[in-house]
Amino acid sequence: MGQIKVEKNAGGIEGLCVIEPTVHGDARGYFMETYNQKDMEEAGLNMNFVQDNQSCSTKGVLRGLHFQKEFPQGKLVRVIKGAVFDVGVDLRSGSETYGKWFGIELTEENKKQFYIPEGFAHGFLVLSDIAEFCYKCTDFYHPGDEGGLAWNDPEIGIEWPKLTGEYPGNASAEGYCLEDGTKLNLSDKDQKWAVLKETFHF
Repeated sequence: MGQIKVEKNAGGIEGLCVIEPTVHGDARGYFMETYNQKDMEEAGLNMNFVQDNQSCSTKGVLRGLHFQKEFPQGKLVRVIKGAVFDVGVDLRSGSETYGKWFGIELTEENKKQFYIPEGFAHGFLVLSDIAEFCYKCTDFYHPGDEGGLAWNDPEIGIEWPKLTGEYPGNASAEGYCLEDGTKLNLSDKDQKWAVLKETFHF
């Protein structure tokens, strides 16, 4: 193995991987390889990435849970500034872990990466004042192909850290806030996604 350490089937869900790069640091700072195709292949990961994306979000922003319907994307995600709680939900038809979720905190300090393969819904909650989020995708974004899943579906039961509120029967952010009082911030679209039993699956 080269410059990465891979935990496969994170949370007992086949395909999810937590990846830790080797960080070379000294008094000047640090260096690390954020992606190396050879190392990935040696770890049994044979993804082919075609697009890189980056976003910046403020504290309390929750993006997701998103997926592409006809052109599903695998995503290798990481945080370069701040901290988020990142989640993948298995939507693969016939999977033994259908509807199960796994989440991990990604920060600029721990430098961990999370691979969410095709067939999953994905989302994250920003825990820091600002978070810059980068991810590589295995397919291009196709407008009009996006689907979503209610971030607070009680059947899935994602345990978003530092977040309080009572389920209102839909994906609304109303009444939810972080423990310091920061209100949960979702786009209008993300407050309208359906729950798992009404959602498309692969």
